[in-house]
Amino acid sequence: MTDLTRLTATEIAGLVASGETSAVEVTSAHLDRIAAVDDRVHAFLHVDTEGALAAAREVDARRAAGAELGPLAGVPVAVKDVLTTRGVPTTVGSKVLEGWRPPYDSTIVERLRAAGTVMLGKTNMDEFAMGSSTEYSAYGPTRNPWDTERIPGGSGGGSAAALAAYEAPLAIGSDTGGSIRQPGAVTGTVGAKPTYGSTSRYGLVAFSSSLDTPGPCARTVLDAALLHEAIGGHDPRDSTSIPAPVPGVVAAAKLGATGDLTGVRLGIVSEFVGEGAEPGVMAAFNEAVDTLTKLGAETVEISCPHFKYALPAYYLIAPSECSSNLARFDGVRFGLRIGDDGNRSLEEVMSLTREAGFGPEVKRRIMLGTYALSSGYYDAYYGQAQKVRTLITRDFTAAFERVDALISPTTPFVAFPLGARTSDPYQMYLADLYTIPTNLYGGPGISVPCGLSDGLPVGLQVMAPTMADDRMYRVAAALESAVGTLTPPVL
Repeated sequence: MTDLTRLTATEIAGLVASGETSAVEVTSAHLDRIAAVDDRVHAFLHVDTEGALAAAREVDARRAAGAELGPLAGVPVAVKDVLTTRGVPTTVGSKVLEGWRPPYDSTIVERLRAAGTVMLGKTNMDEFAMGSSTEYSAYGPTRNPWDTERIPGGSGGGSAAALAAYEAPLAIGSDTGGSIRQPGAVTGTVGAKPTYGSTSRYGLVAFSSSLDTPGPCARTVLDAALLHEAIGGHDPRDSTSIPAPVPGVVAAAKLGATGDLTGVRLGIVSEFVGEGAEPGVMAAFNEAVDTLTKLGAETVEISCPHFKYALPAYYLIAPSECSSNLARFDGVRFGLRIGDDGNRSLEEVMSLTREAGFGPEVKRRIMLGTYALSSGYYDAYYGQAQKVRTLITRDFTAAFERVDALISPTTPFVAFPLGARTSDPYQMYLADLYTIPTNLYGGPGISVPCGLSDGLPVGLQVMAPTMADDRMYRVAAALESAVGTLTPPVL
């Protein structure tokens, strides 16, 4: 009997559409898998068993009635707990929103429902998406299915771990500085950050509004592309939404899967060659570059001189925006409320609520951002960081005049042990060294598995021009066709 949890989303959708299996059977198999392994992985914060089975029954009823099903109908999906889900808890990994059940769905979730996918539940994450290891969740860390003593990346480690543990064939993440791509790299899965503004932020609990980008996570490039097309496109409720259709990412993934990259010119970012990277990571990356060349791609070194300033610029811009966005969590309008005994002022209630509700990393970034925005320091810090952002954008623009896409390792190192970097924020921040420039630019990036180092996954990152997301899917799918997918040890 086929293990439904080991199938790709494409395979599952085909079986459901043909009637060879039912959406209820598929959903039940994944719910059983979650029950069997999630005590060791902790990918989920909430499993919506009743809602998932109801959605699956609806898909089966539509098929029985002869309705045409979409390409992902009946496929289970796990959703990062940063997106609002009507009537289903949304905590953002924080105590400050513990137990909150939103009265509305985010646009991404609306589109998932419209596509006929089955939402299994909400996945664990670093609190307010601030972290690179999912150790900063207020509800405990997620563990990497490759080695449960190691991190699954962050902030979306729950979504990536759910895929690697075969608890879900698809997942949704959000990427502010690498939070989709970096977990994908260290769990041996595929994570794609779309062009900023091409996926809606409506209902995405904000961290850094000029950077936050929801996107697809999967075990194959084609599955990621199908999910990307399902959730992408213009949304009038998001003021930063681009009024343009999603590029042809599914067609590009299918083209790439033929293994032919003839005529494609790829730039290797020279600033990232060996920059802080473990030897095993660089060995896997260099082998992948050789593979891409054999598939017909031309590779050249490209210098992006301002990329080396991306990390410090990001850690001024993102905390500044977080300081502003998180001011709404004040113990008055929703969520946690501490000290409201009638004897305290509103300011005291706010202070007590924020002290109890926010974890140490969130407090650190709020303080950094508030300082950077304060009178007398704004121009010296936040203003200068925005100038650096412009220079990084110019680096990308110049590079894409010479090449179709840029490539680099996704992360400088493989999954590190739990607890190894929590006492050193700078070392933790280095996990996003290669992914942050793309966020500052606003373009798309994808991480695809490219090999192993000491038995742990390594990811290759493909970066493309804004609204040319199809290019990255073609390159990623071509590499996947040659390298194959990675299978973690059985839990």
